[in-house]
Amino acid sequence: MGQAASTQGNCPGGSSRFRNPNLELYQFRCSSNGAEEFRVDSPRDYTAEIPDECLALIFQSLSSGDRKSCSLVCRRWLSVEGQSRYRLALNASADVAVHLSKVFLRFDSVTKLALRCDRKSVSLNDDDLLFISLRCHNLTRLKLRGCREITDVGMYSLATNCKSLRKFSCGSCMFGAKGMNALLNNCSSLEELSVKRLRGINDGFAAEPIGPGTASSSLKSITLKELYNGQCFGPLIIGSKDLKTLKILRCLGDWDRLLETVTKGKNCLTEIHLERLQVSDLGLIAISKCLNLEVFHLVKAPDCSNDGIFAIAENCKLLRKLHIDGWRTNRMGDDALIAVAQNSMNLVELVLIGVNLSSVSLSEMASNCQKLERLALCGSETIGDDEISCVATKCKALKKLCIKGCRVTDAGIEAFAFGCPNLVKIKVKKCRGVTSDVADWLRARRVSLSVNLDADEIEAEALDLSTSDGGVQDDVAAFPPIVSDLSGSIRDVAAEFDAPSTSNGGRLPVKSRFSLFTGRNLMACAFRRLSNANGNSNNTL
Repeated sequence: MGQAASTQGNCPGGSSRFRNPNLELYQFRCSSNGAEEFRVDSPRDYTAEIPDECLALIFQSLSSGDRKSCSLVCRRWLSVEGQSRYRLALNASADVAVHLSKVFLRFDSVTKLALRCDRKSVSLNDDDLLFISLRCHNLTRLKLRGCREITDVGMYSLATNCKSLRKFSCGSCMFGAKGMNALLNNCSSLEELSVKRLRGINDGFAAEPIGPGTASSSLKSITLKELYNGQCFGPLIIGSKDLKTLKILRCLGDWDRLLETVTKGKNCLTEIHLERLQVSDLGLIAISKCLNLEVFHLVKAPDCSNDGIFAIAENCKLLRKLHIDGWRTNRMGDDALIAVAQNSMNLVELVLIGVNLSSVSLSEMASNCQKLERLALCGSETIGDDEISCVATKCKALKKLCIKGCRVTDAGIEAFAFGCPNLVKIKVKKCRGVTSDVADWLRARRVSLSVNLDADEIEAEALDLSTSDGGVQDDVAAFPPIVSDLSGSIRDVAAEFDAPSTSNGGRLPVKSRFSLFTGRNLMACAFRRLSNANGNSNNTL
């Protein structure tokens, strides 16, 4: 006789052995007449047990798109996501002004704000900036781009309401010296200042001086770019005694005197960038007084020579990164590099563009600079297989190498099959003598080495060295046009050190490719060659 299964307090099929945990939401019960009934409970929200602070940390680890998707899940997530968003970028056109109250009602904890307006649109005005400064009184970083309707009045409102600003950047704005001084006088915690194309100070030499203000005691970095009257920032630069980074890029006027004044007393400068400036060896000799200098960039300064580089190398013993674009003026060469090699034992990164060197200086550099890890040699008429072989033999610590527009052939590249044991990445661009065969050969022998070669993409026009006319512009008082030479931009070469490596190489960015054709008479030369070729072919027929 078998024993009947007990049904007291259980429903049919209620054995725990086969119960699916996902069916816990369905609760079964038996009615008094034995009929089976069930009801469905609403799904349990496990995130309800997560505190808002923890949920905010989760949102902060997501991308901007994922955060937007999460904010649509429920009202709680919408609120937590808005209150935990500290970085915000907005379209600063005037059409957005009516929505500002709703935007900052949701995002009430913003500390980093970027306002960008298209050049064809009308931007936010002073009243809008006042409203933003009242709602974001804890703002620490602000970036203004193309906000042409903001005047000195709006900047004064911003400075008085957002005194915790630590980083400020503006570009293509119309406010002037009064607005900038209001910022410097009220934001005593300002550490980084970047000014680009500030139209309001283009009043000639009679413009109001800028600085120093209370911010001068906290400023660590100043960047001036494409200013017609950048010398009005002189009091700020001179008065910032704790300044560590100074970048002056494509600004008009003579800068030797200001550099001499800045470095006359004790200073803390560790990084200096000079690009397309009217500066001579006098300015470089003044910079050599910065004994703590670690990073120095000198780009397209035709009045500088070996003497200025020699002074910097001899006095700045802590130099770690050196970028020089000699612009093919032949005023900087072996003597400058030998001085660097003999004095800069801590050199880690060296970029030389448009500088003609020989194996003598390269050998000296390789022997003395034992810590050199990144090297770029671009647009040099004297660097060939012997010089590259010297690098491969003696630069033991080298990890990344870029060769561009030099007279190197397959024989020079083959030296890296056994040289530079720590090399992980090599890029060869616009070197006519290097073929894709040697790249495949090198990859086969050093599997871990990333080889990037553009042998199939060399434009004949880019290799015409005569288009640069020696690289010197006649008029240094105007912004020089981009010269279509092999040296390119020193920033492009530096970026290649940090770019992701690919084994097969890639095409140049669209902007870089088109910049090759901006030199004068390039297209005319190309059409002349084409027409000559067609004429010759017709004659032969």
